[in-house]
Parts: sequence; structure tokens; C-alpha cells
Amino acid sequence: MSRYPATERATVESRRVERVYSMLARVYDDCFDWALGPGRRTAIQRLGIRPGGRVLEVGVGTGLSFPHYPKACRVTGIDISVPMLEQARERAEGLDGLDVELLKMDARALELPDDSFDHVLAPYVISVVPQPERVMAEIRRVCKPGGTVIVVNQFLSANPLLGVADRLLTPATRWIGFRMDLPMKIVTRTPGLTIEKIERVNLFGLWHLLQLRRTAD
Repeated sequence: MSRYPATERATVESRRVERVYSMLARVYDDCFDWALGPGRRTAIQRLGIRPGGRVLEVGVGTGLSFPHYPKACRVTGIDISVPMLEQARERAEGLDGLDVELLKMDARALELPDDSFDHVLAPYVISVVPQPERVMAEIRRVCKPGGTVIVVNQFLSANPLLGVADRLLTPATRWIGFRMDLPMKIVTRTPGLTIEKIERVNLFGLWHLLQLRRTAD
């Protein structure tokens, strides 16, 4: 049994994640974009963004998705890591016509109004954050009724043997910022979100893109 209450454990874990990704900021693009970029690009296509649409990107990282957004939309990107946000700001400044706002924020407690975004994108973040159910509830809260939510992530394999491997590897992968044993139902069973489509993306189809719709209250 842990010596810390659940809330305190989550806070400690959140600080650890912040440290890990702050250290990774300068090498993140070179290490991960080649493998994860296709999923990011597909996700933005699936959002169906219209001119003037408001998009929230949760876990914006270094802003690798910015070049793929249509110029007529407004993007708010949040991340817990200041060095990541600094990289994202530099990338945004190099793009003409894209309206970007960047904020340091914990995805478990979004300091944003209810029903304020037409679309929410969460690329490769749900297996990083502590309390992923709480993050999904916040994503649902800030998305407008009828709005699109897209989550791209690696989930616990449905194959029994691969599932065992995912669980065995998770203690090691947590030290580099993510877990491999997160069940997909954490996302698909979020109250107020209905699943519309699930597809495999990226290298060998090891990641999943989940397209959801925010239901009316």
C-alpha cells in the first residue's frame, strides 16, 4: 500500500512528468516525430476544422502539429513543460497566418471555460498524465456540444501475450514519460463522449486514433 494519498501521488507524478519532458524538449522532435508524425497529421485531417474554428491541443509539446493546421483556425495549446512551450512558441512564430495561444497548464485542471472549443486534440498525452480519467473529463467539459475530440495514443494490447509485455515494460517506460498498459476504455467510456471511429496509425499501426463526439447535456 502506498504511503501517499491518491491526490498527492498524482501531484508527485505530474511533477515527475514535467521534469522528464522538460529534459526531453531539445531532443523530442528528432527522437519522436519520425514515428509519431503521421498520426498527428491524420488527426488534424479528421478534425474537419472550418474557418474560424477554435481548437484546443492538450499536450502541445514543441508544436509539431502547427504546420498542419489550416491557417484560418485559432489554436490554443497547453502543456505542463515550459521548455516544451518555448520550443512551440519558436515554431509558431515561424508560421504566417496561424493564430496560436500557448499556456502552461495541467491537463487535469484546465483553466478554460466550459463549452469553449469546437475541437479538442490530445496527441500522445493520455498515457503520460496521471489521472487520465480526470483529463478526459476536462477535455469533454471544454469541448462544445457536437464538437470533435480526437485522441491519439498507444493502448494496452488486446492480444493476451502482447498485453503481458505491455504491463511488464510499463515500469521502464514510465521513466521516459509514458505508460504502455493504459486500457482504451479510459477514453471510450468517458461520460458525455461517444466514439465515432477507431483506426490504427503510425509505424506498424501500433498506435490508435480515436474520434469522439461531445454529446449534448
